[in-house]
Amino acid sequence: QVVRSQLSITSVSDQDAYRAGLRPVSQWKAYGLNGYPGFIFIPNPFLPGCQRHWVKQCLKLYPQKPNVCNLDLHMAPEKTVDLWGQSKEQLRRKGSSKWEPRSLLEKLRWVTLGYHYNWDTKKYSANHHTPFPSDLAFLSEQVAAACGFQGFQAQAGILNYYHFDSSLGIHVDESELDHSRPLLSFSFGQSSIFLLGGLKREEAPTAMFMHSGDIMVMSGFSRLLYHAVPRVLPNPEGTALPSCLDQALRSALPLGSVIEQSSEEDWQVCAKYLQSSRINMTIRQVLAEGQRFPEEPGTKGEGQAPSEDSHHRENSRAKRHKPDTD
Repeated sequence: QVVRSQLSITSVSDQDAYRAGLRPVSQWKAYGLNGYPGFIFIPNPFLPGCQRHWVKQCLKLYPQKPNVCNLDLHMAPEKTVDLWGQSKEQLRRKGSSKWEPRSLLEKLRWVTLGYHYNWDTKKYSANHHTPFPSDLAFLSEQVAAACGFQGFQAQAGILNYYHFDSSLGIHVDESELDHSRPLLSFSFGQSSIFLLGGLKREEAPTAMFMHSGDIMVMSGFSRLLYHAVPRVLPNPEGTALPSCLDQALRSALPLGSVIEQSSEEDWQVCAKYLQSSRINMTIRQVLAEGQRFPEEPGTKGEGQAPSEDSHHRENSRAKRHKPDTD
């Protein structure tokens, strides 16, 4: 049963919401599910045009060094310095044939930010850390505060890049050392089916749609639930892109806004990419206030990278993280 969730309207000023590209929290809708305390679903709270900023960051800025992506595992460093620059012309010219070669951006499966998740050990570590993007940290802090989590610190991010043939197997996100803080999930582009399971792998999940701009928060009891993304689906509106992405950014941005105007040229590349793709950002706080990594980290388990189609199975070690290895 779907129920309305209460938000902490006074925790985020309208000005701070605007600076993050969000509508005032008083205008958001938020829902929960009976039996899943701590799970919050917020249908697209973004201001018109502001989703475009986050899409551009995920394609143009966040894959840049010193951040880490799946292509780093099997390509020379100089080849992955500028994925955007190497891909934009190819993407712009791209037709509808699935037999055309994929650009480097289309071969992108995941990017890690802040504390970089190690897919082999399924751990974070103190010695593999780079600065977390300030704009994404600000967005995450406002969403967390609106959900009642003041003081949330965005310390790690895993960006997943899906295509129509991608999926994410059943898993639980437990590698963070502090489970008292929420997991935030942001979706852009094409839609998907999300499965929310239970504390045990074999519990039957609840299925729901995730559309562009939707935000999910997993906290409390729901923080350590199994979940999966079995399918990416074409935009249900029947158009190439969801209508919420058709809207350009308003010209006037508030003082101190983290949102940047995207050039029409950049957006055309992003729009072409999104016609067959979905981007998901999951943001985590790894450590509690004052907490440190143990000398010999002992936490285990974590999400896996989205599975790849047969053309790229040999190209990413992330493919080894199959559902039955969690």
